[in-house]
Amino acid sequence: MDRKDFLKKTLLGSAGVVATTAIAGSSVEKKPSTYDKLMEQVGFNHLPNKENKTMNTILHKADTRGYADHGWLKSHHTFSFANYYNPERVHFGVLRVLNDDYIDAGTGFGKHPHDNMEIISIPLEGDLEHQDSMGNKGVIRHGDIQVMSAGTGIFHSEMNASKTAHTKFLQIWVFPNKKNVEPRYDQITLDESKLKNTLYQIVSPNPEDEGVWIHQNAWFHLGEFDHSQNISYDLKLKGNGVYAFLLEGTAKINGIQLERRDGLGIWDTDQLDLEMSKDSRILLMEVPMEA
Repeated sequence: MDRKDFLKKTLLGSAGVVATTAIAGSSVEKKPSTYDKLMEQVGFNHLPNKENKTMNTILHKADTRGYADHGWLKSHHTFSFANYYNPERVHFGVLRVLNDDYIDAGTGFGKHPHDNMEIISIPLEGDLEHQDSMGNKGVIRHGDIQVMSAGTGIFHSEMNASKTAHTKFLQIWVFPNKKNVEPRYDQITLDESKLKNTLYQIVSPNPEDEGVWIHQNAWFHLGEFDHSQNISYDLKLKGNGVYAFLLEGTAKINGIQLERRDGLGIWDTDQLDLEMSKDSRILLMEVPMEA
């Protein structure tokens, strides 16, 4: 698929509008399926790309990500999104979107639709004000995790809750293992003491587990390290891969050096060996490599 076809078939750019009115009503208009359009782009193969691939790894340096500056929004895209299209960077397994967003004060993403996608938001600085067509309304603060199962369809907005300060957050999209489920919203506050010098589970497939849950055999772990430490991660499910995103500091994973905001995908392995530096922070996303 070339860039022209990508832009024609994608709905990824539909969220780039500043909201000026509240979301009203609980009904969701019938829209063309974002799931089908996004699956069409990856060709249903769910294989990692070949850029900078060494054996069973793929390294994405921070300065090679896509970048968009809309004035009110500045966004780095690990994978193809909106006007950024790189055929070698469309997805990693069922991980479709990893956006590192900066939103100016008093602005944000206006009302827009999603369907059949698991959407996870992680505030890094500041707060986001959320509204959706299910009637949910509230503030997602730094230290919270938000998840939406878009399912049969949902409209929502995410606005910077502050009129004076910017906010930063990660926006992550994962293909679900069940289509057309009832839309669902959840939000939790993390116990930050559990993040210190370990890997703390924040997302899983199981409602009874620690963190939020999604419709996919995926596990996310977040860790903050105040001193240098070696730690291992055992994959939960055979056939899964792990995409590591280094939020702060430096680290080595299976001997590969990572700097701030670098990403590393690894597959065909049962364990990762991490060497974390002082004042480092990392997000591990274990996901199926096939749908």
